[in-house]
Amino acid sequence: MRLLATLLLLLLLRSAEPRRGPRSGAEARGAGGRVRGRGRAAVTRRQTQECKEYMEAGEKYLDCQDRQLTTVMQDWPKDIHHLLLARNRFQVLRDNMFSQFTQLKSLDLQQNDISMVEDGAFSGLSQLTTLLLQHNGLRTATEEVLLPLPRLTYLRLYDNPWDCLCPLDSLIRTLQVPSNRNLGNYAKCAEPESLRGQKLKMLRVESLCVDRRPESGGGGTRPPPIKAKPEITFLCHTYMFPRPLLDCSSKDLNYIPTDLPSDIVKMDLSRNSIKHLRPKHFLLSKDLKLLNLSGNGLQHIDKASFAGLLYLRELDLSNNSLHYFQYGVLEDLYFLRKLSLDNNPWICDYNIHYLIYWLKHHPGVFHTGLICSEPQEFRGWRVEDYVKTYNGECPKDKQNGVNGMDTGQGGQVGSDNDAQDVTGETVEGQGENLSQPLKKKPNKFEIIRLS
Repeated sequence: MRLLATLLLLLLLRSAEPRRGPRSGAEARGAGGRVRGRGRAAVTRRQTQECKEYMEAGEKYLDCQDRQLTTVMQDWPKDIHHLLLARNRFQVLRDNMFSQFTQLKSLDLQQNDISMVEDGAFSGLSQLTTLLLQHNGLRTATEEVLLPLPRLTYLRLYDNPWDCLCPLDSLIRTLQVPSNRNLGNYAKCAEPESLRGQKLKMLRVESLCVDRRPESGGGGTRPPPIKAKPEITFLCHTYMFPRPLLDCSSKDLNYIPTDLPSDIVKMDLSRNSIKHLRPKHFLLSKDLKLLNLSGNGLQHIDKASFAGLLYLRELDLSNNSLHYFQYGVLEDLYFLRKLSLDNNPWICDYNIHYLIYWLKHHPGVFHTGLICSEPQEFRGWRVEDYVKTYNGECPKDKQNGVNGMDTGQGGQVGSDNDAQDVTGETVEGQGENLSQPLKKKPNKFEIIRLS
């Protein structure tokens, strides 16, 4: 009986297994919405897993830079405000390519392989204010490309091999409209040779459609176009949101790039090899508010190096090789609020006094990192404390001179600033011994009245 019961139980269990499968499937179908939802989310994640989506200042960014992309993905979020597609492999921008991103404010397509933009490529982008197309292979385009962009304010087209011939006529006319002052700045002709290097915004448009066929029939073949030599800023990356930024960090630069964009607000030149700042490097960067020069091994800053930086608020000179500032270096920084000076080998001698003098007369400037590195007896001191000690010893030296212990050379070594410091301390009663001769000086003269 026990054996028979066991066999019956096994038969019942085996017959129940097929029913368990369909019941499990039914349960899955009952929760089908959730299962399918998870599936779609997984697909979306796979398609955008290389991109970074984030919020900043209440606006949504999708960062898809350096992803080897050749087109946009239809499953990307439609409500993004800023789309970053720099350093991919886009070649042709097709009609309606970005039309689903109706809220887009900025589109970054720099440093791709774009050689053609169809007239309707930017259709639907009525909110777009910033379009970055620099560092590509564009030779020609028409004004039709810009017509769907009524709010376009910033357009970057430089470092493209523009053929300044008749087909480019309408685009150049649009760029030269006075109200479009930030459209197409710095873009230059690569062909024909007679116009090479000329800026699109400065061309005589009437000359574009002149027949330029060679007069002689020899050969008749057009030489291959030569791409304009890229500026050093090809190595840099320009961001326009949330504020205009030129990022040239860690590019192995040994000098300040030329043709810096004039409307840049933040410039990062950190971690390069810029050893020397020369006058008027930043003269055209009139809107610059933050300048980072840290980590360059910077040794010398000439006078007028910061000329033009009237509105600069933050200056980072940390992690360099500065010993002191020449007199007058900081005089152009009227509105500076933060000065980072950490990790420089400051030498505490008379040359350091200008920096302390300037900071004393600009109390609104928050500064860090002023620690003596040399000489040995002052190593680790705050530079401000060293300067106070230096000035505090001046009256004693002068006193020794009055008592006949000085060699007579001390007065020549002291500067006008030293004399002012001594006078100030005498008035405050800190140099009582020195004040006695000053009181006796009027006694050397006697007034005689003639009757």
